[in-house]
Amino acid sequence: MSSDIDVSSGEAARNGGARSAETPARTSDRGAATRGALLSAARDVFCASGFAQAAVTDIVAKAGASVGSLYHHFNGKADLYLTLFEDFQGHQQERTREAISAVREAGETDPMRLFIAGAGAYLNGCLDERDVARLFISGDGPPGFDRVMRQRLNKWARRNAALFHTADGGVDEALVTVLTGAMAGAVSEISLLDDEEAARRLAEQIMSIVGTIRNPGTEQR
Repeated sequence: MSSDIDVSSGEAARNGGARSAETPARTSDRGAATRGALLSAARDVFCASGFAQAAVTDIVAKAGASVGSLYHHFNGKADLYLTLFEDFQGHQQERTREAISAVREAGETDPMRLFIAGAGAYLNGCLDERDVARLFISGDGPPGFDRVMRQRLNKWARRNAALFHTADGGVDEALVTVLTGAMAGAVSEISLLDDEEAARRLAEQIMSIVGTIRNPGTEQR
């Protein structure tokens, strides 16, 4: 088994990790419980020790499972890590979607206000799950994880672009680039802060500043 991540984030989301497409889904209640216990244990062990120092034996012991059961559900340590990442991103995507939908239903149409609602929800998710958010930002991941992170950032940028259309039907690429870069930096800083209250204050300050950003070219039209 290789610890290299050689699967796109989309494939991981569809397949529940980096398992081969030929591997059948395990949908029994007992299998689902074991899989959930392994993921929960992996999260605790990774957050406490980091990916590199985490041992499969520690994960299965904490889960009350066997090494064989781990390899029944996952390809190994890297697969567990990537599956946790995809789960976290799925939760974050849902938080963002709900926040944007809420302000839209309240009558908001301004793209920047919609972006702030979604970005703020994403930052709140990082604050609510600071241990796992920090894990993914720390740089201590499997080989190839940096590529997965870049793919996720690019995907998020494309979603942002859908909010910021220009008058000619194009996309305001400059504004999307500035906002995406700012939020990537915010996620990193907030996730790595030890003081939770300081992190929450920083998140509020960042969102206040982001809300003042305007594109001069757009405002002149």
